[in-house]
Amino acid sequence: MAATPGTSPAAERTVIENCAIATVDADDTEYASGHVVIAGNRIESVGAGRAPEGLENVAARIDATGHLLTPGLVNTHHHFYQWLTRGLATDHNLFDWLTALYPTWARIDEPMAHAAAQASLAMMARGGVTTAMDHHYIYPRGTGDLSGTIIRAARDMGVRFTLARGSMDRGESDGGLPPDFAVESLDDALAATEATVEEHHDPSFDAMTQVAVAPCSPFSVSTELMRQGAKLARRLGVRLHTHGSETKEEEKFCHELFGMGPTDYFESTGWLGEDVWMAHCVHMNDSDIAAFARTGTGVAHCPSSNARLAAGIARVPDLLAAGVPVGLGVDGTASNESGELHTELRNALLVNRLGAHGEAALNARRALRLGTYGGAQVLGRAAETGSLEAGKLADLVLWRMDTLAHASIADPVTALVLGAAAPVTASYVNGRRIVEDGRLLTVDEDAVARATRDEARRLARLAARA
Repeated sequence: MAATPGTSPAAERTVIENCAIATVDADDTEYASGHVVIAGNRIESVGAGRAPEGLENVAARIDATGHLLTPGLVNTHHHFYQWLTRGLATDHNLFDWLTALYPTWARIDEPMAHAAAQASLAMMARGGVTTAMDHHYIYPRGTGDLSGTIIRAARDMGVRFTLARGSMDRGESDGGLPPDFAVESLDDALAATEATVEEHHDPSFDAMTQVAVAPCSPFSVSTELMRQGAKLARRLGVRLHTHGSETKEEEKFCHELFGMGPTDYFESTGWLGEDVWMAHCVHMNDSDIAAFARTGTGVAHCPSSNARLAAGIARVPDLLAAGVPVGLGVDGTASNESGELHTELRNALLVNRLGAHGEAALNARRALRLGTYGGAQVLGRAAETGSLEAGKLADLVLWRMDTLAHASIADPVTALVLGAAAPVTASYVNGRRIVEDGRLLTVDEDAVARATRDEARRLARLAARA
């Protein structure tokens, strides 16, 4: 067999066979019983039946009878640091929730950020996420290398990762929500963001770490930071991320402060384009959706968080019909305490059926596409991951479907999306196995749990003293 482009003829191979396969390719190809061959960090072949005979350098062969194989899940929006403040302000809307929690978040330091990143990544990885991102935007003065410690946590976990290096320069004294000591100056934010890109961003096909430019939101960032942030990202050749149109209050804020709605404001500052994705996008009219479609701007849909904060139901069926790239996001675990993406597959389907399109809004396969290929599109990595195709990176998940929770559901994709969280027998990132039988191979989960408990208590003490 000829080697797949990008792989070495001598690369070690892993063979997975006898499983149902949902490739999530352009044709939604599926196999009731098929195989995937991994060579090095690439998918070498995928197809029906058993793997080809005569393969060399086979290091592992998995009989995956009773399983479903899919691309790894892709998370497109998160705030790792919020792991330390789960379960607080549970009956608040977004603005009240932010006001209640910013004084605590503003005391995050490097050990806290590392523990929270480890826990957030561990929860996602053990539940099938192979590509994650973190929108970190709180950089209190004198608290250490927060970006670097988050990136190190992802590297140690073995997850493909995008750090959206956030920033805020509009504190309370300027009409913003965060405390003044938790925001950066315009120049400091831009300089630190550029330094993070220069140090950590890898533009290569199989990059494990990438960086995006990500001012937080219209109500915590000056117009100048938005404009200069967009110019910086395009000069450096990286993507742009922010929050957009999350609540009715945000829309009112934008009209009062800028004289226009969020989408028009974003366009006026250079924040629409194929290199941009925004979180939430709940309150969008037809004109807003058309602008996103015209410019190729992507959306991170976070149904659980939107419900937790009573923000509303995003118009996902309309966004998809218009051709807008849409992926799924966990969002921070202070507004989605479960912290894993399988919940979002299910909730995206269920919540959107409560909207105008009813039962036609989404089905199981469209939900799976949102959580895999759609997420890869939004992060700008659809050529590399998000579907099971020869030549793509070996980011894939083997879900066990023959247990009590799923065995009586004939269609494995429906079982995965609508059923209980399926056990992960194996998860591979870049061809490396990071989960085996539901347990992480790269970190000690119990040690991570202890560290997050200790750091959460330390943060609570600091906040109480303040």
